[in-house]
Amino acid sequence: MAKLGIKINNHYKTPQDTEWGLMDGKIYFVQSRPITTLNKTLEAGKVASKIDPKAVVLLEGSAASPGVAAGKVKVIHKASEIDKVKSGEVLVTKMTDPDFVPAMKRAVAIVTDEGGRTSHAAIVSRELGIPCVVGTELATKVLKTGEDVTVDGANGKVYEGLYKVQQTVVISRLNDPTNIKTATKVYVDLAMPELAEKTAARYVDGIGLLRAEFIIAGIGKHPKKMIADGKSHEFVEKLAEGIAVFAKAFGGGPAGSPNGARPVIYRATDFKTNEYRGLKGGEKYEPEEGNPLMGYRGVSRYIKDDDVFDLELKALDKVRNKLGHKNVHLMLPFVRTVSELVAVKKIISSRGLQRSGNFKLWIMVEVPASVILLDDFLDCGVDGVSVGTNDLTMLILGADRDNDLVANIYDERNPAVLWALEKIVRTCHKHGVTSSVCGQAPSDYPEIARKLVEWGITSLSVNPDVIEKTRQVVHDAELDLAHKRSRR
Repeated sequence: MAKLGIKINNHYKTPQDTEWGLMDGKIYFVQSRPITTLNKTLEAGKVASKIDPKAVVLLEGSAASPGVAAGKVKVIHKASEIDKVKSGEVLVTKMTDPDFVPAMKRAVAIVTDEGGRTSHAAIVSRELGIPCVVGTELATKVLKTGEDVTVDGANGKVYEGLYKVQQTVVISRLNDPTNIKTATKVYVDLAMPELAEKTAARYVDGIGLLRAEFIIAGIGKHPKKMIADGKSHEFVEKLAEGIAVFAKAFGGGPAGSPNGARPVIYRATDFKTNEYRGLKGGEKYEPEEGNPLMGYRGVSRYIKDDDVFDLELKALDKVRNKLGHKNVHLMLPFVRTVSELVAVKKIISSRGLQRSGNFKLWIMVEVPASVILLDDFLDCGVDGVSVGTNDLTMLILGADRDNDLVANIYDERNPAVLWALEKIVRTCHKHGVTSSVCGQAPSDYPEIARKLVEWGITSLSVNPDVIEKTRQVVHDAELDLAHKRSRR
């Protein structure tokens, strides 16, 4: 059997996952496919890193973004200090928010005291492609500015000193991902305009989650302050300009494909009050909440602060109807009740944005109530649903996703979360509505991606660092499903 396995490996020129059977004393190989889990944190062709085993570990935390980088520490305690972070330094802080992004772009790695793998620091680091370790508890106390460290984001460790890294290349057939075709769309989660063109050049079917918060953080001022200062037009112009960068980049088909424009699903702002307070003028307009993750956010805010939501709608209208980027669609986050959805749809329609064949309205399913009453939400009239697994997992399990003290409880593989995911996908299929997942789950756990494909999900939206790996997982899951159906 081993000899036959070697022959199969040699034939396909890559390690194989094989299945075999024994009948009448003879071995029969019945299936062979490439192994896709040789390295769980890296895409094909990327470099796997190994730290010197003698290195001294200074801190350990949660592995938030893979890779290894070394540099001098720069400890900062608040967003007003971000200018202190220079290019090539390791940013060390308590926890990041959108105001930290300029410094994060200059850093070679990020280490935080607090937060889990769905925290702001983790999400941004993965998009930037730099190592990140979160939830260390003591980083800002143990590490000193100017100290040399090496950060291993894949294993959640910070080492003393600058270490040379032993490197090996991950081998896989994903070196040419355009050879892999899937019926299930593979979208990408994006936020930073400067990464739009580079990401669009890869084999990806569109943007399943375009986060508005990073564009608005770049504007720098609270939208209510800009309204008060008579600069509403400036806010609309800058927001539209940021959205248009993504729309233009994805205006053609996937790399190597003759297809037309790819969809860009713009998620309206989902700033929490603590994040909005960080913008210039924010303290005047934002209350202080004990738990902003479950507070004044999402659709609830649009209904009460419709003047701010109006600025977003104007920017969206400009991108679509003045700049001509019809591939941009709207998604509403954190929808708690059916009545809220009805109310916000009226606001959208009153601003001239009507659902049609070329303008889709999506909602995010992140609250258990929207899972339980999904039929009622869909009856209100939406074109697509995207599951935010980060918040949905938090609310189903009652575990704050930014609290490392309950990180062991927070797990998207929990049977209750999987039950909710299956219910969402099957309900959407029944209503003829597209379904997607844009949370962290399919990026971290290929087994969840496989289950979603089996249940009938129409798309997955993942972090840029796992686009190709996810395409392979989806392809294999679809192939397995086809084989199962053919045997019936």
